[in-house]
Amino acid sequence: MRTAVNTPLPPIDAPLEWATLSNGTFYTAVIGTRPDGTMDTGDIRSQTKYTLDNLKLCIEAAGGTMDDVAQVLVYLTARADAKGMNEVYAQYFKKPYPNRATVVISELLVPGCIVEMVAYAHIGSSKG
Repeated sequence: MRTAVNTPLPPIDAPLEWATLSNGTFYTAVIGTRPDGTMDTGDIRSQTKYTLDNLKLCIEAAGGTMDDVAQVLVYLTARADAKGMNEVYAQYFKKPYPNRATVVISELLVPGCIVEMVAYAHIGSSKG
């Protein structure tokens, strides 16, 4: 059974949730939305910070922490942005890092968005 996580992020005008839980597994897809609901259209470091802040808000709302994140899928619209994204990303996770894939795509759905992250975590389960 899937349940929506009640996050502090602004409502979405689309048929989706910021985050869901199902049998102890946390699912989210986040972008650099500001607290007021507008999209940050700054550089990769700025958008990555907002994106990871939003991931942190979502996982904490589900009762977890960033240490619970097991896998992250990163979507970038420019290969050159990988270095800046990694610099910010490393500030949010510690070793052992979550498993990760990074993919460069032509564009994201939200205008001005240059990074999106999908994350999976296990909430309340034993480690390892």
